[in-house]
Amino acid sequence: MNAPQRPRLLVLASTYPRWANDHEPGFVHALSKRLAERFEVVVLCPHAPGAATTEALDGVLVTRYRYAPAPLERLVNNGGIITNLRRHPWMFLLLPGFFLGQLFALSRLVRHFSPAVIHAHWIIPQGFIAALAGAMGLHRAPILVTSHGSDLHALNGWLLRKIKRWVLRRCARATVVSAPMLQPLQDLGVPPSRISVAPMGVDTQLFLPEPGTQRSSHDLLFVGRLVDIKGLRHLIAAMPLILSRHPNATLTIAGFGPELAERQEQVRLLGIEDKVRFLGAVTHEQLAELYRRAAVLIAPFDPGPHGQQEGLGLVVAEALACDCPVVTTAIAAVRELFEGQWPPYLAEPGNPASLAHQIDCVLANHVESLQWAARIRPRILTRFGWEAVAAGYAAELEQIAVDQGSPRN
Repeated sequence: MNAPQRPRLLVLASTYPRWANDHEPGFVHALSKRLAERFEVVVLCPHAPGAATTEALDGVLVTRYRYAPAPLERLVNNGGIITNLRRHPWMFLLLPGFFLGQLFALSRLVRHFSPAVIHAHWIIPQGFIAALAGAMGLHRAPILVTSHGSDLHALNGWLLRKIKRWVLRRCARATVVSAPMLQPLQDLGVPPSRISVAPMGVDTQLFLPEPGTQRSSHDLLFVGRLVDIKGLRHLIAAMPLILSRHPNATLTIAGFGPELAERQEQVRLLGIEDKVRFLGAVTHEQLAELYRRAAVLIAPFDPGPHGQQEGLGLVVAEALACDCPVVTTAIAAVRELFEGQWPPYLAEPGNPASLAHQIDCVLANHVESLQWAARIRPRILTRFGWEAVAAGYAAELEQIAVDQGSPRN
C-alpha cells in the first residue's frame, strides 16, 4: 500500500539559514525539519549573497526569493530587519523590493504547491504578505501566524498597528512564543480563543551534559546576537567590578552582529582585552561544548529604547539543558522560562552593578549554583524539547488544515 499523502505546509520566514550549518538563527528551520515528518514542507524566505535560490535542507524544500541585486540583499542577516533599518537607514530603500519580491514569489509558489495551510513567522512582514495574497485571491489556505517578539513589541506606530490588526483578522489562529506576549496580541483585537503559547525549542539530543567534561570555576559565557536587547554592553561594563572580586575571571563571547566593533572598543577602553575573547559565530556543537565548560552563562537581556525586547531567551534553556548555571535579568520572558517564577540569580536590566553582584553570587557559591541548574534541568527539557514543541505545532497546523480556518474579515 502507498503511504498516505502528507498535507502540504508552506512556511514563510525572514530569518532562516542561508546554507547548511549557517550561523544565522535557525529556529524556524529546526521546527520546519521536524514538521516534515508529518507535512510536505516548503519554506519561502529571502535570498542572501552566496545562498542557493532553491535547495533541499533536512527534508525541507527551501525557496529563496530575490529582492535586490545580490550584493545589496543584506536587509535580514547580521542583526535582523529592525536592527539593520535603524543602523543603516539606506536599507529602507530595500523594503519595496523585499515586500514585492516575497508577494510575487508566493503567488508563483502557491500555483504549483497548493498548500493546505500556511505558517507565517512574524506578523510583519510574512503574516502581512500571506494575508494580502489571500485577500487578492492568490491562495485559499488558512494561515497560522507566529509572533517571536520584535514584530509585536517594536512595530507600534498607528499605521503599523492597524496593519497588524488587519493581518490578525485574516489569520485562522496566532501563536506567541511566551505567555507575556498574550496580552499585547489581545490588545490588537485577537480573541483569546484564537491564541496559544507555543515556544521554539531546544535540541535535547545536542544540549546535554557530558560526563567527564571539566567545568570552569571562573569563565563567564555570553551567547547571542550582538544587538542592544541582548545587553552585552552592560556585561562588559560590569567586568571591572567582577574582576576586582574574582581576578581570575574571564569572559567568552559567542556570537556576531552589528555591535561587534563597538563592544570590542568598549573592552579596549576598559583595559580588559586579556580577559575577554570574541569567538564570533560558532556551530551548535561548539556551543554545546561552551555551555558544558563555562562557570555560568550570562544573559543580560535589556529592553530596547524602541519597544524591542527578548521574546523568549532560549539560550537560557540551552545552557540549563547542559547543567550550566545562569545569571539573567528581570524581564517578562525570563519569568515565563521559569514557569512564572523568578530564578535565583537575577539582575536588574541595564544595571552593570546588579549584574556583577549576581555573577559574584554564582562564582562564590559555585557548587550551590550547579545544584540549582541540575534540579531545574528536567523541567526545562519537558517544556522546551523540540520533540514536544514540534508535536504541538503539528497538531495546531493539522487542525487548522482540517477546519479550513476561514479568514476573519
